[in-house]
Amino acid sequence: MLTTLNTAYSDTRAADLAWALGREPLPALATLDLELHGLKLQLRLLGASHQVLLEEERGLCSETVACIPGSSTPLPLGVAKRVDDWEYEFAARVEELPPGAFAGRAQELLALVSDHPQGLAGVFPGSPHAFTAMLARCHEGQVHWRTWHAYPQDGQLVATRTRVGARVTAHAGAVRA
Repeated sequence: MLTTLNTAYSDTRAADLAWALGREPLPALATLDLELHGLKLQLRLLGASHQVLLEEERGLCSETVACIPGSSTPLPLGVAKRVDDWEYEFAARVEELPPGAFAGRAQELLALVSDHPQGLAGVFPGSPHAFTAMLARCHEGQVHWRTWHAYPQDGQLVATRTRVGARVTAHAGAVRA
């Protein structure tokens, strides 16, 4: 799903992005509710980037990547941690692209996400290449999502990928080699 976001472009630099786990739902400009193999997933586009809410019987997992006032956690390159009964993995990278390559990559990503039944993309006013896009899937009992945050004025594309799965516990009678 592709939408034009009716808001000012508020996270105007990749360096302004912060990461947070476990935040309450923030006001969203666009949402996409999905059910993936019994898991409820909500992709949320914020004026300041994205939030994903994952809910199932074990509980809720919330990821926010956005300009968060007062946040002291910059966007990490990688995170792996346990959240209740979840195993959570996050990775981010910033790509620097020249103007022609940036425009082509932006069009490619928007086409991929906008036509995907599990994708949500929002274009900010002022530039067709200023966008946030999200794509989710479920694979082998784990939920995966990818996001892209485009900063055409700097030629920067921030890409994130997340995997959330159930914690694997050893059985009492298991034999170890």
